[in-house]
Amino acid sequence: MKLFNLWSAFVLSSLIAVGASAQPAQHKKEMPRHSDAAAMLKQDMRKLWTDHVVWTRDYIVAAVGDQPDAPAAAARLMRNQEDIGNAVAKYYGAPAGQQLTALLKDHISIAVDLIKAAKAGDKAGQQAADAKWHQNATQIADFLGKANPNWPRATLVDMMNKHLATTTDEVVARLTKNWDADVKAFDAVYDHILHMSDALADGIVKQFPDKFGGAAMTTTSR
Repeated sequence: MKLFNLWSAFVLSSLIAVGASAQPAQHKKEMPRHSDAAAMLKQDMRKLWTDHVVWTRDYIVAAVGDQPDAPAAAARLMRNQEDIGNAVAKYYGAPAGQQLTALLKDHISIAVDLIKAAKAGDKAGQQAADAKWHQNATQIADFLGKANPNWPRATLVDMMNKHLATTTDEVVARLTKNWDADVKAFDAVYDHILHMSDALADGIVKQFPDKFGGAAMTTTSR
């Protein structure tokens, strides 16, 4: 009798286990199909724009300090603009990528002129370069805004102008040898560029959902 009871208990527990495993996972949420691709794009964009500000800083430090590595830093910085253009070309075509690269290389060239003028104490030259720099920033915003409706022009202009402002703070701090301000300025540069790169990545995902697996799958429970 005791053996029978043990056997009955075993069979009952087995049936309960099988029944539980057959039930749908009501509390298990399915991840969006596009999450991995979108996350990878965001990571890639962050890498590209991090390179942009890191190599800009490397050039600023070298140029202001009359270091011999300034030309090498400038060359690497220019290559970064090609990398960004190539990344954009995957979605908007080679001509668009080349156009963005050209605009970004102008962005860097003008910054070089601005640093030279500031270092030489040439106020007029500095003001002229700064005006040209902001004009170029508007051109970049116009280009991106026309390419993607998820990137409002006003937002892009604001982001570009903040990028210029934080970079200018970095240059001024380095020139005046205010090292605490220099560190603070680069923190601001880096924080902002991550925000900007994320906004660009999000806009691409919204514009090209098919490239990222389409719309997210619905969840089975709340």
